[in-house]
Amino acid sequence: MTASRARAATVSGCLVLLAVGLGACGHTPPATPKDPSVATSAADVGGMDALTAAAKKEGTLRAIAIPRDWAYYGGLIDGFEKKYGITVTVDDPLGHSQDEIDAIKKNGKQQSAPDVIDVGDTFARAAGPQNLLAPYEVAAYSSIPSNQKDPHARWSNNYGGYISIGCDANRVEICPQTFADLLKPAYQGKVALEGDPTRSETGFASVYAAALANGGSFDNIQPGLDFFAKLKQAGNLNPVGATSVTVASGQTPISINWDFVNLNYTDELRSKGVNWQVSIPFDGSFAQYYALAINKDAPHPAAARLWQEYLFSTEGQNLRLNGYARPVLFDVMKRDGTLDEAASARLPTVEGTPEFPTDAQTEKAKETVALGWAKAVAGG
Repeated sequence: MTASRARAATVSGCLVLLAVGLGACGHTPPATPKDPSVATSAADVGGMDALTAAAKKEGTLRAIAIPRDWAYYGGLIDGFEKKYGITVTVDDPLGHSQDEIDAIKKNGKQQSAPDVIDVGDTFARAAGPQNLLAPYEVAAYSSIPSNQKDPHARWSNNYGGYISIGCDANRVEICPQTFADLLKPAYQGKVALEGDPTRSETGFASVYAAALANGGSFDNIQPGLDFFAKLKQAGNLNPVGATSVTVASGQTPISINWDFVNLNYTDELRSKGVNWQVSIPFDGSFAQYYALAINKDAPHPAAARLWQEYLFSTEGQNLRLNGYARPVLFDVMKRDGTLDEAASARLPTVEGTPEFPTDAQTEKAKETVALGWAKAVAGG
């Protein structure tokens, strides 16, 4: 799951290509560098040095819904700021994927609009056709697997993980390891989701995983809704959205979340006396990626594009591993020897090769959840 940058074409080769009007890196060089707001690659601006200079001049990047303890965003933000001297601000850090898309729609061309978004694959695929996102190919674009990027380059998946079950072993006598376990009477009021599945990719993926664990399929997510209806009826579903704060306080002693989030809680909260245990349920193994995209009307278009380049660079992809997230360029980097092997060795072992729903299956599942989630968890 990884990518490498092309190294260097020979100087003579580049001159020959330029002589016949072709770009050495697969792009036709513009007669005049384009404004960053319409650039579809660094080459359009005049190359990485020109893009970097333009981004530094802007001086600011506005992001949204990326808490520091999510997929190592704290370290990535610090690294970007130190490397380029650009200040990163994060609005609504605990927001969900739909909140990010709504923010683009609401803020239009205002300075308060987000420059970039990080949304679940499902939400990226839905946003692509809505004329909200700017097409942009990072240097590593060709190395990103075709099923992990938009063919029009409006979004590209950057990192991912598996749905897991986290549990505070100090508050729960026997931690659950499967979706079937979650229905046991011992877990009354203890099982929480990260967010509403109609707005949160994590919540949506949790329903998909529950469906796979209960006779469903990528074509049939209904068993996942039925499972959560049973969980609610049993009194086990906790209405509080799980965060590091609720986990630390004991409000959400069991949380269904991505493995990279739950594993990070294990490290983050150990010093606070929380014994957080993590299992990837074998009865509902579900993996997915998160996509990065640029707001078509980004107030800081150069910084937005430089941010993408940084997160898809070898440096950025390896930093994801520090937060237990699986970089999308993992396999490519492993082949070319640029993968941080020590960091990758910390990832939990998962049997088999992950499969992903198609666009049509995802759209059908989203419609089913949108119509059925409120009914599934009503009453009780």
